[in-house]
Amino acid sequence: MTYEEVKKIEEINVYIAQADQSLCALGYTEHSFAHVTLVAENAGYILQTLGYPERTVELVKIAGYLHDIGNMVNRVEHSQSGAIMAFRILDHLNFPPEEIGMIASAIGNHDEGTGVPVSALAAALILADKSDVRRNRVRNQDVSTFDIHDRVNYSVKKSELKINEAKTIIKLKLSVDTRYGSVMDYFEIFLQRMILCRKAAEKLGLQFKLIINEQPLI
Repeated sequence: MTYEEVKKIEEINVYIAQADQSLCALGYTEHSFAHVTLVAENAGYILQTLGYPERTVELVKIAGYLHDIGNMVNRVEHSQSGAIMAFRILDHLNFPPEEIGMIASAIGNHDEGTGVPVSALAAALILADKSDVRRNRVRNQDVSTFDIHDRVNYSVKKSELKINEAKTIIKLKLSVDTRYGSVMDYFEIFLQRMILCRKAAEKLGLQFKLIINEQPLI
């Protein structure tokens, strides 16, 4: 079964929508189809660019699409609950055990609280997930009531994740409007995520670089 086929499964899409509704109730940024699709595509881009087999690329895209369904259960430890949900879904879809294990392991290790880049899939998923910072993830439209997460995401006008031609460096380039959020704000909430991205890049044989407004910071 392919990534495109998985995207059409109603059961999965219901869980993604319900997970996002739970996060909406908690005041979190958008974690719905725009987020999971972008994560899936970027994770696939990373492994495809690095020359991984076509099926491995498909699997990381599936992991990216499913990675946040655990938020339907609870935000706390959502990577673990999401991994178990994915295990059940993929088992019912008759995925081979080896593929289920690869996907579930990546999902279970994608969050900075407990995640470790234990595999190429996990590493690519971490990088794709933690690099999704953008203005249109902010639900709150009242700038005067923004919290720090709203300010940071709203301040990002453009985000780009790119691997260089030599396949030695992966860059997260952000264009930030500092009227809404400062570079210091970004580091205050994302430092642990950037450390995890560095470890994930190393797992893939890459160096991670963060560039904000054309200034290299990591």
